[in-house]
Amino acid sequence: MSQDKKYALRVVETEQGWSAQVTRRMTARKTVVTKKKEGFATQEEASEWGNKALQAIVENLMVRNERRAKSREERTEALAAKEAAAAAWREAHPDADEADFEDDYDFDDEE
Repeated sequence: MSQDKKYALRVVETEQGWSAQVTRRMTARKTVVTKKKEGFATQEEASEWGNKALQAIVENLMVRNERRAKSREERTEALAAKEAAAAAWREAHPDADEADFEDDYDFDDEE
């Protein structure tokens, strides 16, 4: 199984000149064009624009991934703190059972 990059650059010659396309790999068989620009006079101009666009996309992706990783870490820490507090409460109240809490609420009574 090959490890292709998710984003790539494709430079194509058209009737009006050169076209640059930044492509994204959706699935193993499907590739879509994320960004494109047409009308370049030379292949070098098209590839230069494509490389800049590709670099901008990858940088934005890295920033987004860092932001999401930070949020995920904060959620994990909050969950761990909540579980630790619940465990501490259970240790402080060994006589409290789950059955005690079920009697406090009557779910059958709807008003």
